[in-house]
Amino acid sequence: MKLRLNLSLGVVALAACMAVGAAQAATMRWAGANDILTVDPHAQNHQTTHAFLQQIYEGLVRYDKNYQIQPALATKWTQISPTQVRFELRRGVKFHDGAPFTADDVVFSITRVMTPPSNMISSVQSVKEVKKVDDFTVDLILKGPNPVLLRELTEARIMNKAWAEKNNSVKAQDYAGKEENFASRNANGTGPFMLVGWQPDVKLTLKKNPNWWDKPAGNVDEVVFTPIKSAATRTAALISGQVDFVVDPPPQDLPRMKASPDLKLVEGAENRTIYLGLDQFRDELPGAGTPGKNPLKDKRVRQALYQAIDSAGIHSRTMRNLSVPAGTMVAPMVHGWTKQLDERASKYDVEAAKKLLADAGYPQGFALKLDCPNDRYVNDEAICQAVTAMWTRIGVKTTLQTAPMSQFVSRVMNNDVNAYLFGWGVATFDALYTLDSLMSTKDGKTAAGVYNGGRISDPKLDATINQIKVEMDAPKRDALINEALQRVKDEYYYLPLHHQIRPWAMRKGVDTPHRADDRPMPTWTTIN
Repeated sequence: MKLRLNLSLGVVALAACMAVGAAQAATMRWAGANDILTVDPHAQNHQTTHAFLQQIYEGLVRYDKNYQIQPALATKWTQISPTQVRFELRRGVKFHDGAPFTADDVVFSITRVMTPPSNMISSVQSVKEVKKVDDFTVDLILKGPNPVLLRELTEARIMNKAWAEKNNSVKAQDYAGKEENFASRNANGTGPFMLVGWQPDVKLTLKKNPNWWDKPAGNVDEVVFTPIKSAATRTAALISGQVDFVVDPPPQDLPRMKASPDLKLVEGAENRTIYLGLDQFRDELPGAGTPGKNPLKDKRVRQALYQAIDSAGIHSRTMRNLSVPAGTMVAPMVHGWTKQLDERASKYDVEAAKKLLADAGYPQGFALKLDCPNDRYVNDEAICQAVTAMWTRIGVKTTLQTAPMSQFVSRVMNNDVNAYLFGWGVATFDALYTLDSLMSTKDGKTAAGVYNGGRISDPKLDATINQIKVEMDAPKRDALINEALQRVKDEYYYLPLHHQIRPWAMRKGVDTPHRADDRPMPTWTTIN
């Protein structure tokens, strides 16, 4: 009798514990203005896409909460020589379909990242070759020494070789070419969450991976993401309790959210700089009304456009102080930033801008089309509307064209833009990431200039950037970074507007750390 009673009590206690555990598990109902672009981990260098794909796919290394490198699918790495790094792989890891993780998957994935049309070549830009040593050891053979190799590898996500081969996804999706493949709609990673389904612009659902090799710090076992383009609708969904978390609450609604007893805001600086890019390649600018000429190739014109922009006004009126006016192309938390670089290149001055245009041979101005996303950055369309008015004021008759990020980004990548607004976050927290991706002469076979939408080409700048890639002496490297960023500033190759401040809005019961890379982490999130 006593044994039966003890057994019965044990069963009841176990059932109670299971019930408590079930009650503690939570669904994270997440909303944002723009959707992901693809689920192919190597097809698009897009922050919202990365925010979700890093839950599904993992790299050899990852960041901790302080953006320091820690082991992930690799447990150890050793510098065999300046151009050879050996990685020992984690054993016992399985992909979501149950397949074991081995060195073959690493060799396949790194090679896939390195191969066009991959849009993530920047994450392996220094890798010449990847070699299998044994089933759980690989060597990366580098083109030259690389002081930020591990930071770059955080974005090189590992796929299952057999799954990709079986599903005709050996090469990355050609997103700019509007290609679809099996991997662009289906996923098989090793990460903490598994893809359940994705309906573009409708809903994305992730489920907790019960076989993940690591342990989550939070209690989220499901993520349901709903893209809601309308600012008012996004706010209403949070206030009414339809969603738990909004990654991009509209600035005009923040006072209302702060006043709500059921909501809270977590604000923080982002490692993203919002800027304007300009076509400096074509000899004749389409639609400008300047036959045989491209005004944007003239530094005086670029400076005029810069001096016509009231960045302080955009900061106070358009952004409602949710920005830091910028003078350089990297944010303060990015290695290479300095206070001096971040001062305006030249002051806001409408009359000086008009004189520069006249000196350049355009006293009556010219026509210009400004392309802008309308669902990606904080107040992106409103910023472009303000800039359109400012440029028109100096005689540059500006026409604004807006589109969702999914359409807009292809035009930038295909260089089908005259002037455009973009935002650049720095995944490595090192200025080389910005310099190589945005300022290097575009090379379709490497990471150089992958997002150089205006096709800037400056041999002197290219040479400096190439030096930065291999310089291992920290003071020398810092001096080179400063030189490169200063040249970009002096030549007005880009027109930086501000570094973005990103508030996250959520229900009071949601506890999650703010991330400077604008990537919420469900594994670190607790919902009560």
